[in-house]
Amino acid sequence: MSQDPTHGPEPAVKLAARRRREVVAVLLFSGSPMFESSIPLSVFGVDRQDAGVPRYRLLACAGEEGPLRTTGGLELRAPYGLGAVARAGTVIVPAWRSITGPPPAAALAALRRAHSEGARIVGLCTGAFALGAAGLLDGRPATTHWMYAPTLAKRYPSVHVDPRELFVDDGDILTSAGTAAGIDLCLHIVRQDHGPEAAAALARRLVLPPRRGNGADAAQHRHLDRSLPEDIGADPLAEVVAWALEHLHEQFDVETLAARAYMSRRTFDRRFRALTGSAPLQWLITQRVLQAQRLLEVSDYSVDEVAGRCGFRSPVALRGHFRRQLGASPAAYRAAYRARQQDAPDRGKPVGDGFTPRLPGQRGRPPQ
Repeated sequence: MSQDPTHGPEPAVKLAARRRREVVAVLLFSGSPMFESSIPLSVFGVDRQDAGVPRYRLLACAGEEGPLRTTGGLELRAPYGLGAVARAGTVIVPAWRSITGPPPAAALAALRRAHSEGARIVGLCTGAFALGAAGLLDGRPATTHWMYAPTLAKRYPSVHVDPRELFVDDGDILTSAGTAAGIDLCLHIVRQDHGPEAAAALARRLVLPPRRGNGADAAQHRHLDRSLPEDIGADPLAEVVAWALEHLHEQFDVETLAARAYMSRRTFDRRFRALTGSAPLQWLITQRVLQAQRLLEVSDYSVDEVAGRCGFRSPVALRGHFRRQLGASPAAYRAAYRARQQDAPDRGKPVGDGFTPRLPGQRGRPPQ
């Protein structure tokens, strides 16, 4: 959990009489990814009282006129509309389909009204953009998927965006990073409401660790995210991205990628950022650090050899980028990783959706 030390959580507003904390409304929109949308539906919508998990009442609400279609083309019909949000003490936006456009005005109004009446508002991954559009993140700490963090910070400059956190709890406003971090935040909410035993029971039922690290002290448990938007396969840049991932062991720069795309550097930068939400240079550095992280885990190459096999021009460059993104030196990371493997040989690697590094120029709080 992370909170902004400059002001702490906002004072809690008393929950309106018609709202109930155990009632959880999940806002669903067309174009949202199925997996992210299903996380709060599974955590709060299944009766697991037999396992020691207190029951919530789930209201799956259409955030706009239906039918709703997921990114996989499935058609959904939510049983409730925005009117049902008025009964919820917890309102969750699991995802928003666009990092450039705001959700419908009616959905934003429902979020603002719920917050003003004391409801807890939660944005998972790109759901943070909906909270930002509603003005609920102004002056607050927040996180989202690291790939979209620069866009969130640029679009809402008063928000203190920190992409290194798995999730940020600012009292009545909570946000999470990538996909699996949404599960972490939902478990955190259960832990808040009903204690660690209930959260642990739910984690066991979901076959998940009850608590993953959050903040800089968990750097050794983080894994970089290699993901790109699902629709990149239909874009002409997809072939260039695939080539880059296959040739990370070679020394090339963004100019090389732009040339392969038959674009000027300026056009390539603009197209790449529009497609991924990240500058191409930062994306390339992140992929190289990811490759280094994996080699440190599974090979006995020296740090100098790892640097060469990941396309870094020198070991010094690897060490600098690795420390900035993972908060530890390559040697320290390898030592900590191997110590974990020896201490828990049967547990396997930590479950995770990806480390969330700070990106260049990113406004954010130091980790707690």
